[in-house]
Amino acid sequence: MWIGVAALGTWAVAVLALSRGEQISALWIVIAGFCALSISYRFYSKWLATKVLVLNEERATPAVLRNDNKDYVPTNRWMVFGHHFAAIAGPGPLVGPVLAAQFGFLPGTLWILIGATLGGGVHDMIVLFASIRRGGKTLGQMVKEEIGRGVGLLALVSVLAIMIILLAVLALVVVQALAQSPWGVFTIAVTIPIALIMGIALRTGKVSVLAVTIFGLLGLAFGVWGGQFLGHFPVIEAWFHQDQKWLAWAIMIYGLTASILPVWMLLTPRDYLSTFLKLGTVAMLAVAVVLINPTLQMPAITKFIDGSGPVFAGPVFPFVFITIACGAVSGFHSLIASGTTPKMIRRESRIRSIGYGAMVTEMMVALMAMIAACVLEPGEYFAINTKGTPTEVVAKISAVGFPVTEQEMQTLATNLGESTMFNRAGGAPTFAVGMAHMFARVSAKPTALALWYHFAIMFEALFILTTIDAGTRVGRFLLQDVLGQVWRPLGNTRSWTANFVASVLLVAAWGWFLYQGVIDPLGGINSLWPLFGLANQLLSVIALCLGTTLLIKMHKAKYIFVTLVPLGFMCAVTFSAGYLKVFSSDPRLGFLSGARSLLEQSSTVPDAVKAAELVRQAGVWRFDALVAGFFLVLVAAIVLGSARQWWQLIRGRKRMVLHENEFVPITPAQLAQF
Repeated sequence: MWIGVAALGTWAVAVLALSRGEQISALWIVIAGFCALSISYRFYSKWLATKVLVLNEERATPAVLRNDNKDYVPTNRWMVFGHHFAAIAGPGPLVGPVLAAQFGFLPGTLWILIGATLGGGVHDMIVLFASIRRGGKTLGQMVKEEIGRGVGLLALVSVLAIMIILLAVLALVVVQALAQSPWGVFTIAVTIPIALIMGIALRTGKVSVLAVTIFGLLGLAFGVWGGQFLGHFPVIEAWFHQDQKWLAWAIMIYGLTASILPVWMLLTPRDYLSTFLKLGTVAMLAVAVVLINPTLQMPAITKFIDGSGPVFAGPVFPFVFITIACGAVSGFHSLIASGTTPKMIRRESRIRSIGYGAMVTEMMVALMAMIAACVLEPGEYFAINTKGTPTEVVAKISAVGFPVTEQEMQTLATNLGESTMFNRAGGAPTFAVGMAHMFARVSAKPTALALWYHFAIMFEALFILTTIDAGTRVGRFLLQDVLGQVWRPLGNTRSWTANFVASVLLVAAWGWFLYQGVIDPLGGINSLWPLFGLANQLLSVIALCLGTTLLIKMHKAKYIFVTLVPLGFMCAVTFSAGYLKVFSSDPRLGFLSGARSLLEQSSTVPDAVKAAELVRQAGVWRFDALVAGFFLVLVAAIVLGSARQWWQLIRGRKRMVLHENEFVPITPAQLAQF
């Protein structure tokens, strides 16, 4: 049977890779994804669990040993999976593949399949394992203990700085998706009281998980379905029809609340609930692909692999690996795997299903996003994601070989219930259009396309928001690690006062970047998004350095290829992409050359206001170059420090001290409870 699955998957990839010029069904991408998921989980993850990490069922986890009903809480395995998947599956698996589709469907699809199974799954699983064996410690703490104090301090600073940028970008994407969208805001707002009721009901011990799940699903269905009727109630609709500034403050307050409240009260049930919508929608997309068998309109490889693409600048190597992070290899996952998730897992055996299983599930989400982008007419895809006036965009896209007209774009906007689909760059609207096109073909209603489009926008916002709440909580843990170095009481995660102070400081930090992006969109998402991709992958480099060190200390040096190969590849693509983003002579790509180009333009513009705006934007690009360079130097120092220790450990010049919590067996009573 497994030989047959492998043969089918190989055939699917061969069809995608070798076909040129003929029509290709999107079903081949789904088949390749399911075969890769099945084989990698059945064999590779099991080998990692039994031979490399040697998971021990009798070993008590931090959730059991340190149960404090706040951060450390033994939780139902499916709720932990739901929380973990919801937390790691942010904008990356939705937006990244859509943007990378400008290279064609083949480069992104291959990276998602290979990266998730051989890199991302290993990355997530080994960090989760390490944190559980070390009492739920964060990535920065573990790097400090296992690799060295100096390297650890660099890691703490770099991880925290990167985390602030990541959260700001995530929040900005949500704000832009929900602004002036009462339906989307209503649905997301409804999930908060539903989650509180679910959490309290489960905590009483008198309500089963099944009953709570049914209640939550009914409430979620009401939120998704009922939002479309807000127009009949203008007073209520006005509550949810808000601008970007209001939404920015609302998200800051929500992030602060989710960070402070006990994990069982809001964070876990809401993420668990969100997972049903996420997995349900992705499953519906897979079924839609099977039923309607859409054709991939985008070529396998486009002319834009040289870096001349209109969506974003940069050649296919290394930028396809930076653009597609979540869904393949993502450093943000290491923060969740060493933050909230290890404090909730009851049994070590679940590291495999939660760490590796959630990663390959997210791989399928990324593949669905790739399909959603590539089933659109290429002209429409590029017109949606290209900036400029409608006339300029149509002329530019038609000139590069993908004809489109203003009338076609206006018809598309009308069918979607929008005023225009020009200047909708960022990936999220494109995914929503592709998803709506596939779902609408199953229904004969004339309004189906508009309904499904707005449902997809809401779905994306909910997808990303669940990353913000878990990310803020993890960021609070990281900040307390740093503050604890200055004044020990602030590092006490059991103190409500310390938690509140750290949460306020963290939310204020990413909230400042968020608000700047809201009041100045030109200097917000355009400058922060490139940093997001670069910073995210630099985090994965740090996590894989830690994983390699742990394998050597565990006397598993013969297995270090499982982390060393992904680490070497991520170093190559991340540092080369970082160098290009800072020093490239192409003003569309390099921060410094882009800043010089803007300053030159400002000197020739007669309008003083417009010239001042160009000067301000040049300052933003220079700041981006400084931040990117800062990240690159810090992570390079961490990699060199790690490599030095590996050499000393393998050569026997340094005693192998494995900082691991003592073995504490699970009692028979605890086993019966679980």
